[in-house]
Amino acid sequence: MTIDWRYTVEENLGILSVAGYLGPDAVRRFTGAVGWALARGTGPVIVDLTELRSWSTEGQLAITEAARRLAEAGRSLELAAIPADGSLVPAADCPPLPIHADLAAALAAHHTEQQPVQGRHEWRTTGWPAGGLFS
Repeated sequence: MTIDWRYTVEENLGILSVAGYLGPDAVRRFTGAVGWALARGTGPVIVDLTELRSWSTEGQLAITEAARRLAEAGRSLELAAIPADGSLVPAADCPPLPIHADLAAALAAHHTEQQPVQGRHEWRTTGWPAGGLFS
C-alpha cells in the first residue's frame, strides 16, 4: 500500500497533503513529494496528515528526514493532524518540528488563509481522493 499526495503553494508557504498509509512501501513516494515541494515553493512546508490513515516507524523516519532536507534548504517542516494511533518522536538531531492540531491551526499560526482556487498552484498524484479542504 502506498500514499497519494497533493502539494499546494499558498502565500509564502507550501502545503503537502498526504493520504493513505505512510509505511515502508510509501517512503520513496513521500520522499519524491518532498523533493517536488522543495523545487516548487518557498517558505515552510506544512505536511497535512488529515487524510493519512496511519504511519509506520519507517514513515515517521521519512518525516524527520524531510525536516532535515528542508532545513538544509533554509526551509522548515511542520505537521498538521498527526494520526491518532501514534505520536511522532523525532530523532535528537531533527530540526524543530512544530505540530498543529489540524490544517486550520497551522495556517492560523502563519496568519494565512486559504486562497481562492484561481490564486493557488497545485499538483497532485492521480489517486488523490476527492473531497477534503481544497477540492
